[in-house]
Amino acid sequence: MDLLDEAVDRARTVVAEKCPQLASEELEDRAKQVGIGAVKYADLSTSRTRDYIFDADCMVSPNGDTGIYLQYAYARIQSILRKAPDGVTPIAHQDLALEPAERALGLLLDEFGATIVLVTETFEPHRLCAYLHSLAAAYTVFYEHCPVLMASSGEVMETRLLLCQLTGRTLRQGMDLHGIGTSERL
Repeated sequence: MDLLDEAVDRARTVVAEKCPQLASEELEDRAKQVGIGAVKYADLSTSRTRDYIFDADCMVSPNGDTGIYLQYAYARIQSILRKAPDGVTPIAHQDLALEPAERALGLLLDEFGATIVLVTETFEPHRLCAYLHSLAAAYTVFYEHCPVLMASSGEVMETRLLLCQLTGRTLRQGMDLHGIGTSERL
């Protein structure tokens, strides 16, 4: 309980810095979700054949291979989807040439099913964590290089919104498989 309490306390500080406008009750809910998720992710992301290094500061860091990094990526995606103009539908326009970051993200999304099969066959949950971290990192590159809401055309925006939507669903499903909660806002 002390470990979880400490993780929630540290997560509260991180969440309060990221979202200072949260009401105290909402801050507590997010801190609990993020703190407990951080501990779960830290535990599950380490191979059972490697030494486990406990570092509470690393667990609740919004950067690096942490649960908060994944939760924040998911929340960022939900923010973009909320801000999408009315009438714009996430859909693939197959005739569009993709930017390298779009292509890399799409190819990584395609690996989710195979990753799940591998994890269930090998009983190695750290492989799903590694996949989710790679997906969140690929999404960050996509986010930095491929404007979604300010795309050059409606078709480009719709295609990029679809990549956002699929990435969000995949991150949520992967974290859910590990018992890690997600939030629309973080």
